[in-house]
Amino acid sequence: MREEEKIFAGQFYNPGHPDLTAMKLRCHNLCHDFNNTYENEREKRAALLKEIFAEIGEGSSANGPITIHYGCHTTMGKNVFCNFNLTIQDDGKVTIGDRVNFGPNVTIVTPQHPLLPDERSFLKTKDGRTLRLCYAEPVTIGNDCWFGANVVVCPGVTIGNNCVIGAGSVVTKDIPDNSIAVGNPCRVLRTLSDADSMRHRPELFGDEEFVFD
Repeated sequence: MREEEKIFAGQFYNPGHPDLTAMKLRCHNLCHDFNNTYENEREKRAALLKEIFAEIGEGSSANGPITIHYGCHTTMGKNVFCNFNLTIQDDGKVTIGDRVNFGPNVTIVTPQHPLLPDERSFLKTKDGRTLRLCYAEPVTIGNDCWFGANVVVCPGVTIGNNCVIGAGSVVTKDIPDNSIAVGNPCRVLRTLSDADSMRHRPELFGDEEFVFD
């Protein structure tokens, strides 16, 4: 089994294997190219994002800099906005839905390491080889989510549709649909409702009139 297949099978893999190293180097170089573009070079940025990610939907964009580990393990839906300093360590698969907004400094991680220090340094095989290994757990983010600044999404987490994740949160467990969740570790505060509609904030309207369905 190839090292990449081991990742998706939930098995130990060697992050230093030449096949994986080549994949990461390709993505890192593309991120370097993206981060050296100007903000108004929209077509060039869009083309680079299509090279970086396995799939990226129409209307999705990112402010630089970005730091993506593999890229080819991440799919992103339509009209996703990524603010400054997005980091995705996508050893395992990362799936991002449509119309997701990421605030500055959002980090998504999938790899896990052995907890005991000796095992983290290396594991010994029955035939006497010593290997530095890790494993990964996929992350899934639903549609229409908003992530505040400095959110960290940990390995194995699924975040449902229509969720708001408060700034500085560390998401260690699944978040159900239609939730506001905050904190470290991130906890669901409550379910979103009509009470959260901007229809109840007329002081924000200024001279505009708005229609709410």
